[in-house]
Amino acid sequence: MFAIAIAAIASGVNAKRHLGRHAHEAFHMERALNATAAPSTCGCTTIYTTITGEGTLYFPPPATSSVAPSSSAAPVTTSSIVVPSSSPPPVVPTPLATTCPTPGVYTIPATTVTLTSSTTVCAATSTSVLAGTYTVGGVTTVVSTATTVICPYATVSTSSGVITSTILTTTYVCPSAGTYTIAPLTTTCVSSTVVVYPTPASYAPGTYTQPQVVTTITETDYVVFCPFTSPAPVAPASTSPAYVAPASTTPAPASTSPAYVAPAASTTVAAPAKSSTPATPSGPSSSGLGSSGNQWAITYSPYNSDGTCRATDSVASDIAMIAAKGFSTVRIYSTDCSGLANVGNACAASGLKMILGVFISSTGCSGAAQQITDIVAWGKWSLVELIVIGNEAIFSGYASGSDMVSFISSSKATFQAAGYTGPCTTTEPLNILQENSNVLCAVMDIVGCNIHPFFNSDVDASSAGSFVASQLVIVDGICAGKTGINLETGWPSSGTCNGVACPGTSEQATAVKGIQDAAGGKSVMFSFVNDMWKDPGSFDCEQSWGVIELF
Repeated sequence: MFAIAIAAIASGVNAKRHLGRHAHEAFHMERALNATAAPSTCGCTTIYTTITGEGTLYFPPPATSSVAPSSSAAPVTTSSIVVPSSSPPPVVPTPLATTCPTPGVYTIPATTVTLTSSTTVCAATSTSVLAGTYTVGGVTTVVSTATTVICPYATVSTSSGVITSTILTTTYVCPSAGTYTIAPLTTTCVSSTVVVYPTPASYAPGTYTQPQVVTTITETDYVVFCPFTSPAPVAPASTSPAYVAPASTTPAPASTSPAYVAPAASTTVAAPAKSSTPATPSGPSSSGLGSSGNQWAITYSPYNSDGTCRATDSVASDIAMIAAKGFSTVRIYSTDCSGLANVGNACAASGLKMILGVFISSTGCSGAAQQITDIVAWGKWSLVELIVIGNEAIFSGYASGSDMVSFISSSKATFQAAGYTGPCTTTEPLNILQENSNVLCAVMDIVGCNIHPFFNSDVDASSAGSFVASQLVIVDGICAGKTGINLETGWPSSGTCNGVACPGTSEQATAVKGIQDAAGGKSVMFSFVNDMWKDPGSFDCEQSWGVIELF
């Protein structure tokens, strides 16, 4: 697949108050949807390219020109690129990259692809980097003993200015147990940019569907990715990102879970990590956060159903119930509604610890500065287990990665000067953490992630626990030497289905029990009770995440 520049994708959905966003839309890959926008449509250009087999250099025909937004319905223009070959390559459900040249409302039609045999092809993935030289791509795997593997890997070649990505197959001997990242590429960037590189994606036989998408675009030259959602790829690039690190950094972290290794004869293999990544998380993290059992923390917001602040005695009663249900820690999202005083005093009375939050809204990092002052003035550090600076602020479009680095660094310095000696972090959806790991890893003491299995349309309630555990394994490998925790997870009791993920009281009980058994000691359950002060939101489920009665 020839290289296609990918613009950064920012959220176009307005955040609700504090808990109104849970990384939900992030599990759909494209992050600029607004189904409530006006139904007018406009054209855009979709480039849909599939290349398989040994590399064949070719010059693609010019892409069809973009169509400006208009009030009349206009179909999406598609430019199909075909590799010259004696036999056509198989068509696989590669996510559609649609470039929208100007602001407007776009309609991308539904597409269905039927695959009759298993195949592995090149997919594109990307990451944001600062200026410097980086190793990108490659395949990371964990082996428990010396073994020989045969596997596909993605590589690139350049001829006459044309870059071609292709899948090759190789045999590699893993000399001992350990974690290996093999066949990375090297790239040098003169400024901050988005680097695009190939990764192998394997697809099983089946029918894949990309539903119609109506999206409101507010930027120019904006790229929307529309994935095929059923059935799931065997090793999709969106959930098996390759390693990215500065060229001077070794060894590579275990950031993926595919059971294959992809070396090239002329490529340096990263040294094995000191220990292999476990298949599932167990026990508390290396930072001491979490529990060695299957229950740790729950989120709490001191609001009544109408959004007003709960009275002091009501908060005390709620926190006492949380303690009686077996939780040891309470996570709050901000300092409003006297949360520090009321929740703090109640936690002290009930013997609970706190995870404090600094909420970043549409006012950006500067608008959250007062919360830093509030926390320092409160200063009951003995109650604090962790401070989370920002909840999905990058995903929501309220701050950039560099904004967060600066704000987290200054906030940590302020807390430490006031006597706080515990860890600080931020939390984002998994894909946002991966895209910004090159800057965020330096300021996070532990890697915080919000993992919601309901918003993956291929995960049903019975698979929620295994899904969360597998995602935590990836989170553990994002920042070398730093473990991950799941700061928000659960399942709704009411709403409409998202693929095979269906809400309901029995489904919620099944999902929460599965999460508790598989990763409860490293997960913060969401939420204490149903949050009726919210809008119904996606799948009409945002008010229905209360779980306290399940414990």
